[in-house]
Amino acid sequence: MQNKLAPSMMCCDFVNMGAQLRIFEKTNIELLHLDIMDGHFVPNFALGTDFCKQLGQATRIPLDFHFMVDNPEQVIDSFPIREGDWVSIHAESTYHLQRLLAGIRAKGARAMVALNPATPICMLEDVLDDLDGVLIMSVNPGFAGQKLVPHAVEKVSKLRAYLDAHGKTDVEIEVDGNISPENAIRMKNAGANIFVLGTSSIFIGDMEQNIGNFRARVFG
Repeated sequence: MQNKLAPSMMCCDFVNMGAQLRIFEKTNIELLHLDIMDGHFVPNFALGTDFCKQLGQATRIPLDFHFMVDNPEQVIDSFPIREGDWVSIHAESTYHLQRLLAGIRAKGARAMVALNPATPICMLEDVLDDLDGVLIMSVNPGFAGQKLVPHAVEKVSKLRAYLDAHGKTDVEIEVDGNISPENAIRMKNAGANIFVLGTSSIFIGDMEQNIGNFRARVFG
């Protein structure tokens, strides 16, 4: 399963985003992670429809939408989800999770369920056939710069075993929250293959060098 890096666009320098996008393209970044927050499901607001549309027009890198909103079915069609993009919906955020996942796949995108630190893996039981991936939150969602929740690595390991035991060996695991190189190595060894990169990994200092160092250190 291919390892993928997904820089969090919430952490970008918005004034110099064009230059940062060129760095992402030059370094073969696989996904661009978009945190969509409504101030209700999580205590913060980010990124809007116009920003996402303009970003999609500015780069060919697939977008990785992470909807941290109540009732995502009410807003998801306002976002420019394209064939080949990835879309995560939190298990607790909707009464109609299966319907949403099927709708995401109907757009040609990859459907994922996001699990908060306190959300059990068993929430996936009745949507396993609708999944392309699972997003494990290794911090409580809403803000950058948080510390890793201690049991997150073990949760990734348990999830990989759960998916494999149910014949879902092709379902990918994404991790989001304090994914430093050290934590990424632990997550990779536990079974994760998509890594959301933020302030603990690439956005401080020389971004191009940081991405290269991260790949070399985590993937060898």
